[in-house]
Amino acid sequence: MGVLLGLEAGELAALLGAGEPAYRARQLYEAIYRRGIQDLAAITNLPASLRQRLAAEHRLGWPEIEHVYASEDGTSRYLLRLQDGLRIEAVYMPEPGRTTLCVSTQVGCPVGCRFCMTARLGLERDLTAGEIVGQVILLARRHGIEVGRERLNVVFMGQGEPLLNLDNVLKATRLLVDPRGWGMSPRRLTLSTVGIVPKIYELAQAQVRPKLAVSLHATRDEVREQLVPLARKYPLAQLIEACRAYPLRSWETLTIEYLLIKDLNDSDEDARRLARLVAPLRAKVNLIRLNPGPEIPFQPPEPARVLAFQTIVRKAVPCFVRRSRGQDIFAACGQLRRMHLSQADSSRSQA
Repeated sequence: MGVLLGLEAGELAALLGAGEPAYRARQLYEAIYRRGIQDLAAITNLPASLRQRLAAEHRLGWPEIEHVYASEDGTSRYLLRLQDGLRIEAVYMPEPGRTTLCVSTQVGCPVGCRFCMTARLGLERDLTAGEIVGQVILLARRHGIEVGRERLNVVFMGQGEPLLNLDNVLKATRLLVDPRGWGMSPRRLTLSTVGIVPKIYELAQAQVRPKLAVSLHATRDEVREQLVPLARKYPLAQLIEACRAYPLRSWETLTIEYLLIKDLNDSDEDARRLARLVAPLRAKVNLIRLNPGPEIPFQPPEPARVLAFQTIVRKAVPCFVRRSRGQDIFAACGQLRRMHLSQADSSRSQA
């Protein structure tokens, strides 16, 4: 059967065919993306005969919530089941004045970063645009979030490397920002990448695209290659040049993400090198203290070391320490691994 979630307005019109008035495709499109309807039978502004024809040949294709793990800090980690039985994760992070949803772009991840639990999964497949969009709408509706009335941010930063599934990520972006559908602002979407240089140039050509965040994590190639094996293909000089050439929009700032690891990349000299690398860019730096986890061979630095590092970097560029959320439920950066918690921990979770 065909899947409707992930089709753009023109694709839905072609699917319905010339025998249906043009407004029927618009009604179907709005029902899926603006209203998030879960059942074709519930789209009651479509004729019953059309609903029956669609149901016979297609399904909507929404991910299903298999489990929700609730953190003490208000974060929720969602284990979602896809139509083919594979599972992914998405994270809901409420904060005063805004909500952030962290969504996956692949089932697993092929990049192999040594500090990341998701890397242990390997890659099973790319997500479709519908499976990406479905995470956003599903979680937003579950938590009663209305686009336009509340400040909602979406980050393509869950399982997977978004630039290695760029076509589907860009299609999902178009669906999320379309005012006829979900209606987000592109200022509220961010794509986080470890730095696939050719794909950064490709992303730059997209007419509709999210903001760009680049995970640097080291200031020397030998250290970066130790952390991110894929970095052997894209040395720091190439990556920084791609960032320099990236065509930022008038309202846009590049984000440089830097994971701090004890005794590896957290020295004062690392901070000075980072400042020199980033200073020529229109960018800000987000520092992230390593989130420990099973099989991760590194340790986080002490909080005082993080603040000392920040003090040096922010003399040259805006620099912030990003507070990790949901560590107790393995929902923080680098911790997504489709893990089930122990029975005691699961007592906090929601069905």
